[in-house]
Amino acid sequence: MSPESAQKPASPVNSPTRAAVTRGIGFLALWMILIQSVAFKDLAMGAFATACATWASLYLLPPASGRLRFAVLLGFLPHFLWQSVVAGIDVARRAFSPRMPMKPGFVQCPLNFPPGLTRNTFAMITSLLPGSVPSGESDGTLIYHALDTTQPVAEQLRDEERLLARGLVAGVRDD
Repeated sequence: MSPESAQKPASPVNSPTRAAVTRGIGFLALWMILIQSVAFKDLAMGAFATACATWASLYLLPPASGRLRFAVLLGFLPHFLWQSVVAGIDVARRAFSPRMPMKPGFVQCPLNFPPGLTRNTFAMITSLLPGSVPSGESDGTLIYHALDTTQPVAEQLRDEERLLARGLVAGVRDD
């Protein structure tokens, strides 16, 4: 295999140019919504702010080749809502019942998601479930603070990862 064939060009869907244009349009739309003015000076300042925000966005969060499958994530929504309700009731029971056992502590949860946007999205989604909060990362595992470490917190999080893996397709950065 020649070196030329080993280097694949970025697909048009995931190209840095497309990411810059998409983000720029989003930032400009946000500027227009917030400012609500079409005066030249406001548009000029908006163009400058959009360029700065787009550059910072691309620098801090380079485009990755991963993607979201919105239909799958929409199918995940009922499960997420049900888990939130069940976990919220459990947390309320523990908070208001003096006899309910609580053994707070930290639990390590090894994940298959690579570091980056996909793992951060997973941590953000699981932070919305009551009873455990992502609090750090060590040696490729996320560390969660849990209200009760006697519960199978890591196993439950791995189940959530398996469900979310169908909707969050991890990408590999071209660094």
